Amino acid sequence: MSNYQDIKEQAYIANMQLPKLGLVLFTFGNVSAADRNKGVFAIKPSGVPYEDLSVEKMVIVDFDGNTVEGNLRSSSDTKTHAVLYKHWEDIGGIVHTHSTYGTAWAQSQRAIPIFGTTHADHLTVDIPCAPPMDDEMIKGNYEYETGFQIMNHFDGLGLSYKEVEMILVGNHAPFTWGKTAEKAVYNSAVLEAVAQMAILTEQINANAARLKDSLIKKHYERKHGEGAYYGQ
Repeated sequence: MSNYQDIKEQAYIANMQLPKLGLVLFTFGNVSAADRNKGVFAIKPSGVPYEDLSVEKMVIVDFDGNTVEGNLRSSSDTKTHAVLYKHWEDIGGIVHTHSTYGTAWAQSQRAIPIFGTTHADHLTVDIPCAPPMDDEMIKGNYEYETGFQIMNHFDGLGLSYKEVEMILVGNHAPFTWGKTAEKAVYNSAVLEAVAQMAILTEQINANAARLKDSLIKKHYERKHGEGAYYGQ
C-alpha cells in the first residue's frame, strides 16, 4: 500500500464530488489534498474522465511541483496548487473548476458583489476577481504564475486566505481552498451558488444594492463569531 494512501483517498473522494455537485463538465476541474507533515499533496491525473478515476490513479506531488508517486501525468494545474500550498501554510485542500456561473463572473473580470445573506454566511467581502495575467507571466511558466496571480491579488486587497477561501481568476475560472479537501469542495459549491444568485439578482434589478454592513456582520458572526449559534 502507498505511503500516501490517506491523502490519495481524500483526493479521490473530493474529486468525485465535483460531478455530483454539478461543478464540472467532462474533465474541467481538479481537487488536491495535502499532507503537511510529508510535504506532498495528492491530485487528480490530467485529462482522466471522472468515471475512470480511482484512488490508485491519484498522483503524489511535492510542494515544488515534482511528481513523487504515480504512473500518470498530474493535472495541468498542479503547479498552481503547489505554489499555493508552499506559500499558504494553513490550507490542506484546493479545488479548481470551470463551473458555469463562477466562470461567467471570472470571464467578466468582476468580483461577485455581496448582495445577500447567503453570501454573508460565508464571507464579509465580495468574492475577489484577480485581474488577467500580464503577457510576460503568460509567456513564462503559466500555471506556476497563476499561483502568484492569486496571491498577489490577495496581498493587494489586504485579504487573508484563512478568512476568504475563494477567488475568481480573471478570464479563467474559480479556485477555492480550505483546511481539508472536503472543505475546499464545499467552498467551491458555495461560490457557484452565490455566483448564480448574484447574476439573477442583477437580471431582476440592475441597480440592486450591496447588502448593508449590519446584516453582513450579523450573518457572518452567527456562524463564525465568538458567540456563534448556527448549527449543532
